[in-house]
Amino acid sequence: MKDIKHFLRQNSLRPTKQRVIIANYLFDGVNKHVTAETLSNKLLKMKAGISLATIYNTLHDFYEKGLLKKLMINSERIYFDTNTEHHHHFYSKKDQKLIDINVDMKVSGLPKPPKNKKINKIEVLVHLDN
Repeated sequence: MKDIKHFLRQNSLRPTKQRVIIANYLFDGVNKHVTAETLSNKLLKMKAGISLATIYNTLHDFYEKGLLKKLMINSERIYFDTNTEHHHHFYSKKDQKLIDINVDMKVSGLPKPPKNKKINKIEVLVHLDN
């Protein structure tokens, strides 16, 4: 992405040094699935010097602005996806990796929603064994 500071401002985010570093990594044109911890490890290797709390807060800020998709695998693992288009995932617990499912799926046999409610969207997460 050419001008990450402009990109952040366009999305009503102040382009702090930390946000610019994180955004440059996340929005480099390659779709990524990250947790705060995996992103922290990547940035540590880059000697970025950004605290885990700042990374966590920045990921949530980006999510709130619609720049990331949030996927809760379980109560302990939240992934952020740079591909915000509707799609599904495989999850490998052993590798702790999400893999995009790039096919149009049809889901059938859904339960009827409660009275006065309607189904908004369906996201499929297929757990894998190795």
